[in-house]
Amino acid sequence: MNEKRPALGFATRAEAAANELRRRILTGEYEEGYQLRQESLATEMGISRIPFREALLQLESEGLVKILPHKGAVVSELSPEDITELFELRALLEPVLLKKSIPRLTEDDFAKLDAILAEYSVVLHASQEGRWGELNTELHQLLLSRAEQPKTSAIVASLLQHTDRYTRMQLSLSEAARDVAESEHGELVALCRKGDTRGAAALLKRHIEHACDELKAFLRERRQPR
Repeated sequence: MNEKRPALGFATRAEAAANELRRRILTGEYEEGYQLRQESLATEMGISRIPFREALLQLESEGLVKILPHKGAVVSELSPEDITELFELRALLEPVLLKKSIPRLTEDDFAKLDAILAEYSVVLHASQEGRWGELNTELHQLLLSRAEQPKTSAIVASLLQHTDRYTRMQLSLSEAARDVAESEHGELVALCRKGDTRGAAALLKRHIEHACDELKAFLRERRQPR
């Protein structure tokens, strides 16, 4: 028993550090290219460099951090190529899962979906950016949760995690973007409640593609020389 405690403590410290760094990146506190200085940040978080390095490896696997030779860890750049690949995969896989999930969604599922929609509306209009990505992920995962396709669901869960940063950015572009997201999510839940699998899957595909197009247009504009 005693031999296992240090390993558990190490994993817990690494996970806590990863969660805090992820929060700072997703909320924009650490912008792309920001150098994550291991020694000072590990000291700030009250941990040694070993669990901190493990946290960085976790964030690297999520696409949030790059570990570069002679430079160390930096926040990953926002990439139009990544956006295209990630959102195209989501647009391909999520509608397939949704079609399989809709007939099995329960009244309890819809009650939870309604609660997510209600909170989503509040945080969108209150500009509480910290919850945007979390609620978006919760909504999508709950809609797909009854598909009984564990391998595909695991892939989609990873894609949602990798696109969380981009989703928050897309919602922050304008009030109109937030209004569209809110409207489409509400319509999507309504179609699922009616059992309209074809309509819901088509809307979900458009919803994902629209976010992708907005993000790529924003990054192209931002990278144009002034």
